[in-house]
Amino acid sequence: MLRALLFILPLALMIYAFIDCLNTPEEEAKHLPKVVWVIVILLFWVVGAIGWIAAGKVRRPAGARGGAGGWVAPDDNPDFLKSLRNDPARNDTARDEDEARDDEAGLKEWEADLRRREEELRKRERGEEDRRGRERGEDTES
Repeated sequence: MLRALLFILPLALMIYAFIDCLNTPEEEAKHLPKVVWVIVILLFWVVGAIGWIAAGKVRRPAGARGGAGGWVAPDDNPDFLKSLRNDPARNDTARDEDEARDDEAGLKEWEADLRRREEELRKRERGEEDRRGRERGEDTES
C-alpha cells in the first residue's frame, strides 16, 4: 500500500499542477512563460509541480478573490436590493386592486354558471321522476 501511495501522490500533485497551469491566464504566470511551465511540470514530476505551486503563478489572498469589481450575490448587492424597492411593477397597488377585482368578477361569473347548471340538473331530475311516475301510473291502470 505504501508503494502505491509513493506513486499516486506525486502523480496527483503533477496532474493538479498541470491542470492549474493550463487554466491560468498567461499574464498570471511568473518567472517563466506558461508553455515552459507546462513542459517543466510534465518532465520533472514532483519538482516541476512543486515549483509551479510555490512560485509559478501570481497568488492572491483568499479574501481578495472577488475584488472590487467581482461578482456579488444578489442578497448582498445593495444596488440590486434598491432596484427591488424602486420597481414600479412590485409597488403598483392600483394594478393589484384591478387584478383582485377581475378575480372577484370571474369568481362571481363561475358561481352564477354553477348555480344555473345545478338548477338545470334539478329540473332534469324532476322531469325524469315525473316521467317515471307517469309510466308507473300507466302500468298500474292497464
